[in-house]
Amino acid sequence: MQSYALTVDKFLDHAAKWSGDRQVVTAEPGRAAGRVGYAELRARSNRLSGALAALGLRFGDRIATLAWNTQHHLETYYAAMGAGLVCHTLNPRVTAAHLAAMVEEAEDRVLVVASSLIPLLMELAPLCPGIEHVVLIDGGGKALARLPEHKARLWTHESLLATHGAPAPWGGFDEETPAGLCYTSGTTGAPKGVLYTHRSNYLHTLRALQADAFALTGADSILVAVPMFHANGWGLPFAAPAVGAKLVLPGRHTDGASLATLMRDEGVSVAAGVQTIWLGVLDHLDAVGGELPDLKRVIIGGSTCPDALIQRMEERLGARVQTSWGMTELSPLGAIAPPDAPPSETRASGRPAMGLDLKLTDADGVTLAQQRGVVGYLKVKGASVLDRYFKAETDALDAEGYFDTGDLARIDEAGHLTICGRSKDLIKSGGEWINPTEIEDIIGRHPAVGQVAVIGRSDPKWGERPVLVVELRQGQSVDPQTLLEALRGKVADWWLPDQIVQISAMPLAATGKIDKSRLRADYVNGKIATEGANR
Repeated sequence: MQSYALTVDKFLDHAAKWSGDRQVVTAEPGRAAGRVGYAELRARSNRLSGALAALGLRFGDRIATLAWNTQHHLETYYAAMGAGLVCHTLNPRVTAAHLAAMVEEAEDRVLVVASSLIPLLMELAPLCPGIEHVVLIDGGGKALARLPEHKARLWTHESLLATHGAPAPWGGFDEETPAGLCYTSGTTGAPKGVLYTHRSNYLHTLRALQADAFALTGADSILVAVPMFHANGWGLPFAAPAVGAKLVLPGRHTDGASLATLMRDEGVSVAAGVQTIWLGVLDHLDAVGGELPDLKRVIIGGSTCPDALIQRMEERLGARVQTSWGMTELSPLGAIAPPDAPPSETRASGRPAMGLDLKLTDADGVTLAQQRGVVGYLKVKGASVLDRYFKAETDALDAEGYFDTGDLARIDEAGHLTICGRSKDLIKSGGEWINPTEIEDIIGRHPAVGQVAVIGRSDPKWGERPVLVVELRQGQSVDPQTLLEALRGKVADWWLPDQIVQISAMPLAATGKIDKSRLRADYVNGKIATEGANR
């Protein structure tokens, strides 16, 4: 057989040759602002590789991006990876100090920044002396003439292409070459770097494209509402060109009104994003009316989705909801409900596609003899699963080569995975464990509740006690006592929260998951009012 290195540049090469006119659309609020075919996108990305080489970047160097879902960001993806550089995606929603720590650890030499993030750049640049060049993307180049007190050369995306753009060789290196770097969201601890290789991204793409997974085709128009700075946008920037599908990138505007208009205008058939995104779309459609006639499937992930929300989405959108579970460390897809799964199966997180194995252990890491119908600690193994964290001295695997996800899970007799909560989120009260996810699932079914979280607070007698925090849907109200009554008889009496707190908006991590670390800190620091229903 031929030697054929599994490198991600081949996805865009394939799209350019066989689907060259298929569009990549970049949006501004509620409308398309730019269109480019895959053939032109490939040519521009390749010339950008030549420009990066002209700046002195060499094989293995790292480029940081601080950007949204746009054509320029996608061109940077392929320009870096195709030339054997590492694309280090940064989360614009964390502090400059945290970003600087990541840039320093990664030893990034170039920083690519969306023009809308210039204020953040001004905070970040003085903290990153190792950055040699800053490239402003997505327009707005005239808004900044220089970087005060910083040696970095300033470019715009287009000026860099015009000055130094030139064709450059892509690929031709080992498939185990690093391609991307992404830091975990840090919802339960300090962020850690995950270094993806070309091979891991390539095999993840093939796994995601399986008929029981994303099941994308060249006829699809795909909205990527999940950030490209998180785990390669769930791998969709690779999967879409791999099949020649239309790719719709919403920029930074993922409010309900903007997305609904964009999805309607661009004939979106498959949309991917966390549940908070779709809450906004549903609320907008309920308020102003309208339909999304081309939408067939909505892929959701990030956190467990309440049954009531899944039902509401399917009824209002007229589309099938595919639940999924994944992690940055998994590239990220772990399990997904098949596109044609009956409703009973979409209530689970899904099944693992070929290329990923799961097992359940006890708290000590011993594999459970019974793997079906019991709750255990979930561990995973596969070609797109982390071996060790970036710059860590030891690997993160057990003796059998499995990675500990930190999740509690159940696998039913048919192989459907249900995430039962984070092991770190368990609340120990009076020496016994309370699982917040079970409480959250029940409260999340209440029609007035938009989002819900249960956190533990210190208690002098019991050690910890649960606090229920809810964000209500727009225009809704509910008596805290009503929520307590919804739990009675469904969980043990001693599981009932001592306090119920209503807040206007949940703190969210970049992935759209509720940031429980921040929620606990806000509670402890008195930033969340503690008055509420006491049982």
